[in-house]
Amino acid sequence: MSGRVKLMEQLMRPNRSKLKRTLLHKPSRWNIVRGDTVQVIQKNHPEYGKQGTVAQVLRDRMRIVVEGVNVAPRRLKGDAERGVKGQTIMKERSMHYSNVNLVDPVTGFPTKVTYSFLEDGTKVRISKRSGAIIPKPDILTQRPPRNLVSSKESDTIDDGEVWEATYDADRPSKWAAMREELLKTLEEKQGANAIASS
Repeated sequence: MSGRVKLMEQLMRPNRSKLKRTLLHKPSRWNIVRGDTVQVIQKNHPEYGKQGTVAQVLRDRMRIVVEGVNVAPRRLKGDAERGVKGQTIMKERSMHYSNVNLVDPVTGFPTKVTYSFLEDGTKVRISKRSGAIIPKPDILTQRPPRNLVSSKESDTIDDGEVWEATYDADRPSKWAAMREELLKTLEEKQGANAIASS
């Protein structure tokens, strides 16, 4: 039985939804990054033709979140103990990355992308529609701030404690002392065994 026939048999089974997830093609490289301007190209999508900026890229799920596109109501729970009421907010939902294309910076229409190298060796995205370079957004160079813990109180009182030498090279380490004790006990046991055997 050929591989094509086996694949067709698996696809014709009733619970083929599980199989489709395994057969999905994950892209080897992502043309769309956070901060790019994209347009919805899927014709049966309710937001067809809308443009927006990519707010988030979910590569493990092959989905993206576009600002102002695919907005739906979302219910936030309230907390009676704190006195916070529940409310409904409008929030962007994610969509599959194949439903959108990058917007050509020259024409303003969606385009496919190819890659090329400049004379200085930098890799750039090239629009297939106009041949223009699509630069990476500036937002990628900005890193989100980290929650760094900084202590205002110092453990040392004065500068002398900072520069004080605390390592003593003459003092043997505790591991060396333990090793010597272990070797002594082994020698004693071997001597006792030698006396017992003779």
